[in-house]
Amino acid sequence: MALPPIDPQSPEPKLDDEDLDGKTERALQAALGGLTPKEALLEATRAENADVEVRAAATARNRERALRLLAALEGGKGEDAG
Repeated sequence: MALPPIDPQSPEPKLDDEDLDGKTERALQAALGGLTPKEALLEATRAENADVEVRAAATARNRERALRLLAALEGGKGEDAG
């Protein structure tokens, strides 16, 4: 379905405040997915906290891997020198 061409000379349509408020309210409800603003904030906070925990665990795993790799490299140097 093609949209009609835009005429740059035509004035923008005017929206009255009630129509604009209604459209804004519908857009907000759609963005919240049926949650209240408080519920949406709590959900976002929980998701952020979970993300922080996941990143902390990944950092710990990466540190362990790096230490094992460093130990393997240092162990290999000692064997090559002897």
